[in-house]
Amino acid sequence: MYFDAAIVGGGASGLAAAAFLSRITHVRREKFNICVIDGNVRLGKKLSATGNGQGNVGNTCMSPKNYHGSGPQEYEGSSVKRAYDIISRRQRVHESLFCGIFSADERGRIYPAGRQASALTDCLIRELAENKVATFTGVKVTAIKKDGLFRLTLSDGKSISAKYVLLCVGGKAQKQFGTDGSSYALAEAFGHKITPLYPSLVQLKTDTTYIKTLRGIRADCKLTAVTDGKEAATARGDVIFTEYGISGNAVFSVSSAFAGKTGEVVIEFAPDIDFETLKTDVCGRKTRGYEESELLAITLNNQIGRAVIRRAASGRPEDIAAAAKHFTLNVTGTLGFDYAQVTHGGVDMRSVTDELESKLCKNLFFAGEVLDIDGDCGGYNLTWAFASARHVALAIGSREGCSSEDV
Repeated sequence: MYFDAAIVGGGASGLAAAAFLSRITHVRREKFNICVIDGNVRLGKKLSATGNGQGNVGNTCMSPKNYHGSGPQEYEGSSVKRAYDIISRRQRVHESLFCGIFSADERGRIYPAGRQASALTDCLIRELAENKVATFTGVKVTAIKKDGLFRLTLSDGKSISAKYVLLCVGGKAQKQFGTDGSSYALAEAFGHKITPLYPSLVQLKTDTTYIKTLRGIRADCKLTAVTDGKEAATARGDVIFTEYGISGNAVFSVSSAFAGKTGEVVIEFAPDIDFETLKTDVCGRKTRGYEESELLAITLNNQIGRAVIRRAASGRPEDIAAAAKHFTLNVTGTLGFDYAQVTHGGVDMRSVTDELESKLCKNLFFAGEVLDIDGDCGGYNLTWAFASARHVALAIGSREGCSSEDV
C-alpha cells in the first residue's frame, strides 16, 4: 500500500498532523493520501484523558520559561528557543484545528466550553473520516527503512510505502496509553540520538517527617524547586500532601527541575499574605492567650498551621511566620514514568531542522512529545503537540504547492 504521508502515532500530534495534512486534499487536483498508524485500538486515547478529562488545550500565558529541553541550551538555536518560535506563531492553534467555543479559566488554562476532552478526539477522528484518511489501529510500526520511498513494516505482517513519514509516537510516560518508549527506536534506526529520558509533570517523593499529619490535604501554595543550591523553577497552585510526598498542579509544574537530580522544594503557604502581616497576626493571637498550636488558626488550614508551628519549634511569631513562608522538603525522587504526564527528553533537536525534518533522512519529520521538548502543567504540552503538527503540515504542504492558508 502506498501513501503520500504515513503518520506513526495517533495521539494529539499525530491526529492534528493528519487533520492539517488532509486539508491539502481540497486544494490539489489529485488526492493527497494519508494514513495514521497507532498501536491502540482507539485513536487519541491519551488526548481523551488530558486535563483530567476536560481537555486543557492551551494557556493564555505563554513564555519560553514554560518549556524545557534536556539537551545543551548554549548552542546556537537552542531546542527551547526553536520550539518556542514555532509555538509563539501558533499559540491559539486549537482554534484552527477544532470547530467550537473555547474559554480560559482564572489561571489562563484554555478548555473547550463543554469541558470534555473526548469531544476533541471525536472531532479529529470525524475530520479524518470525512477526508478519507486511512487509519490502522491495534498495530505497531516495527521497522522503517528508506530506499527511495519509506518502507514501514507493521506488527501484523503488512507493509506500507510512503513519500513522507511523520513520527508522532509520543514519549515514555503513561504506558497505559501505549507510550512505553519503545518507539524511540524508529528514530534511532536513522541515526538520531535520544537525550536522557525522565518523567515530568509527575508527583514528587519527599521526606515526610514534617507532613505525616497532612495526608490528603490540598492547599494553594507557591512552590519553588531548588537544585544544585539554586532556584530552578517556581509555580503557584495546588499542593496535595500524600503518603509518599506531594502532588498537585504546582508540583507537576516544577517536577521537570528534578530530571536526574535531587534537591528540595520550598513551600510558601498563604502566598497572598506577606511576612509582616503574618507575624503581626500570630503576635496578636499570642497576646490574646491563644494556645501555641492555634496561633495560625483561620489563617491556614488547622492541620497545616499545626505542622508549621511544630516545624518552627519556637513560639516566636517571626519564627512561625518564617516557617510558613519557607517550609522546605527534601526531594528524593518521583513516582516515575507510569504516573508522569509527559516525558522530559527525546529526539535531540540538534539533528532536526527548523521545519522539524530530520537532518539525517530527507522527508522524515517529527512532532509532539517524541522531540526533546516538554512543557509545564496547564495546556502547554498540547499547544506544542498541535503547533508542531501544524508546522510540519505546512512544511510538507509547501513542498506540495500549497500555501499556509491551505492547512
